[in-house]
Amino acid sequence: MALGLLLGIARAYRRKRTSSLNILTSKTGPRDYYKGKNCKPTGFHTRKGGYVVVQEKLPNYAVPDLSDFKLKAYVSQVAINANTTDAGAS
Repeated sequence: MALGLLLGIARAYRRKRTSSLNILTSKTGPRDYYKGKNCKPTGFHTRKGGYVVVQEKLPNYAVPDLSDFKLKAYVSQVAINANTTDAGAS
C-alpha cells in the first residue's frame, strides 16, 4: 500500500509541468478562444449568424501602370558582379 502511494507521488513529480510561457493556441486556450492569423476583420457578424462586409475595411491596393516599365519581374538568385559608380558620392 505504501509502495503504491510512493510510486503515485513520484509519477506526479515526474510529470511535465505546464509553463505559463507556452504558446497559446486555440487548442490550449479557453473554449471560445479564436487566435486568428493576425489580420484585421473586414466586417462583423450579425446576431443570426451572417457576416456583413464593410467596404471601408477592405484593403485597397493602388497599383501603378507598368506597361512601359523597363525592368523585368524576375530577379535572379545568382548575382553577377557589376561595376557601378556612385553619382551622389564625392
